[in-house]
Amino acid sequence: MSDIRIPTQKRSIEKRNKIIEKGFELMCKNGYHKTNTSDIAEYAGVSTGIIYQYFNDKKEILIEGIKMYSDSIMFPLLNIIDNKTLIIDNFEEVLNNLIDEFIKVHTASKKSHEEMMAMSHLDDEIAEIFHEREMILTDKIIDLLEYNGIKGNNMKEKVHIICGLVENLCHEIVYHKHSCINYDAMKKETINIIINMLKKD
Repeated sequence: MSDIRIPTQKRSIEKRNKIIEKGFELMCKNGYHKTNTSDIAEYAGVSTGIIYQYFNDKKEILIEGIKMYSDSIMFPLLNIIDNKTLIIDNFEEVLNNLIDEFIKVHTASKKSHEEMMAMSHLDDEIAEIFHEREMILTDKIIDLLEYNGIKGNNMKEKVHIICGLVENLCHEIVYHKHSCINYDAMKKETINIIINMLKKD
């Protein structure tokens, strides 16, 4: 294994980040197993030798890409909910808007999302990144709800279920698209379930 350079100068950091960005983009576009380091080097506009100055292999590039972009692609709610602007008096509308935003991000990053989800089922290290972010998201939502006076028993479990409901709704609308399902009605039912679940205590 070669000595990997940890960049400290601005230009080197930018070059490494460009390799991550372009490599991640290419692997999401063509598939991880159909992309090699030579492809990444060409796509990023650098030599293969430069790639190996910063990374041991393409998996390291993928891992860094997931870390760098997963919050915007996989967990956009981390950014959406950070400002703690939840209006309890209009909770249904707030949930509707959050779900719409989540659907929008899923739609915009459909190919990337699909590739990352596939990799998360095949690689424990990638799966762990997603598991960590799932729990960060769960804890942030709990903080947001408590900030707005919504507290109760088993909040971690309830919020984790809620995240799964919203994720499943997004997947239905963006990926599965069953012609026999009314997705407006499905979204409304999802919101009703969330509201009722949080009212139980």
